[in-house]
Amino acid sequence: MPLTKEEVHAKLDGMGIKYETTKHAPVYTIDEMKLIEGMKIEDVCKNLFLRDEKGKRHFLVVLDEAKSADLKSIRAQIGSTRLSFASEERLMDNLGLTKGAVTPLGVLNDCAANVEVLIDGDLRGRPHLGVHPCDNTETLWLSYADLEKIIKSRGNSLKFIKL
Repeated sequence: MPLTKEEVHAKLDGMGIKYETTKHAPVYTIDEMKLIEGMKIEDVCKNLFLRDEKGKRHFLVVLDEAKSADLKSIRAQIGSTRLSFASEERLMDNLGLTKGAVTPLGVLNDCAANVEVLIDGDLRGRPHLGVHPCDNTETLWLSYADLEKIIKSRGNSLKFIKL
């Protein structure tokens, strides 16, 4: 069963991860997040769930909200076959997430650590990043270092890409 936002909070607390929470109406896109009063949009992560041509490899791409993902460039950097957006069914099967709630914290639901996490190198070292807690009605604010700690603790592959 996918984790609830409360269970995500408990996991982070158990790991000693410091975070702040902003509650808001459900959002499905970065553009919707920009409409939330007081949201520091420049610190929010955009997240894409991709698959390779045969659907054997799955990737969670985490990038700065202002950037676009060039799938051909990403493909070349990771040595993959053609990339495309994965279906909502694959998103649920692999990360226990629904559309609009895609987040790097989805690795907490990836018990087999099958999803490869690709992070925009420009996010490295940032003291404040906004991600959903597997639910699109909240944004958690944590450091890049803590986000990396969470991903590595789950055993998921982590690579940096240039966008």
